[in-house]
Amino acid sequence: MNLLVTGGAGFIGSNVIRHVIDKPEVARLVNLDCLTYAGHLENLERASNHPKHVLEKVDLRDKPAVLRVVREQAITHVLHLAAESHVDRSLLGPDDFIHTNIVGTFNLLEACRACWLNPSGGTRDAGRRHRFLHVSTDEVYGSLGPTGLFTESLPCAPNSPYSASKAASDMLVRSYHPTYGLDTVITRCSNNYGPFQFPEKLIPVVIQCALARKPIPVYGDGLHVRDWLFVRDHAEALWFALTRGRAGEVYNVGGHNEWPNLRIAELICDLIDEMAPHLGGHSRKLITFVQDRPGHDRRYAIDASKLQRELGWRPAHTFETGIRETVRWYLNNQGWVEAVKKRET
Repeated sequence: MNLLVTGGAGFIGSNVIRHVIDKPEVARLVNLDCLTYAGHLENLERASNHPKHVLEKVDLRDKPAVLRVVREQAITHVLHLAAESHVDRSLLGPDDFIHTNIVGTFNLLEACRACWLNPSGGTRDAGRRHRFLHVSTDEVYGSLGPTGLFTESLPCAPNSPYSASKAASDMLVRSYHPTYGLDTVITRCSNNYGPFQFPEKLIPVVIQCALARKPIPVYGDGLHVRDWLFVRDHAEALWFALTRGRAGEVYNVGGHNEWPNLRIAELICDLIDEMAPHLGGHSRKLITFVQDRPGHDRRYAIDASKLQRELGWRPAHTFETGIRETVRWYLNNQGWVEAVKKRET
């Protein structure tokens, strides 16, 4: 397997690389990343010096460059994670989301089609297996009411430019299986958290505000519910989908951890008070309600039973165990936080 991981210097991508690089099936791991504000070589730690690791600093929007990487590196498998992913940024400026998430995915699909398939049909190398795994989000389904779960059979109903761009790229990937015979699999995951998450997302924002004794912003009434997935559990699920999934299928990936945002903020505050008592405690008093963002989906909840039933995956972490490890990691890695925040500015 010559595996191409796009967005490998980002939060999820770097965790995936650390998870799979030592697997014997992987002969070469090519990390394609244009190193935007959310992509940092610091995220890769020792993996960047691994003999299997190859870094290609390439923008997915550069179609000839993407084709060159797939061809020159003899890529057999793609794990496509690269995307503009922060909802708030998509509200302020959706252009990058359209160009990276939709056009970039198209460019990658076309590169794989050119290198893997014969113009007359069939694969160029019948003895070699190929696969394109596209990593998407539960946000493509829209919003749930107080009950029910997202299943793979639900139609897409995105409510932000970000989720719309991901839904569009999902449809592109799906179409390449029946149209061209490309071996494609799509996964849709719930909210990820864990080490190396860029400090603009909810959990690292709460941690950093609590440590700095600054107001902790919570949108609206704080009762928006998300299903939370520890990033290393997600990495394992992606490996299962890449190596065991059925071509043309969609698999939901969830952590079975539904939590309202306010309760998460309170739990993190309590952990900060426990782990950093020198700050004086009472971190919950920092929680501040702010105006809700437009189109803010009320509740997400994933039904991951198909992935569990067909591929045998189970999350190893509860939210309580995963969030404790996450808070401890940020406390111990404030140098990393400062370095990546400085690069953004």
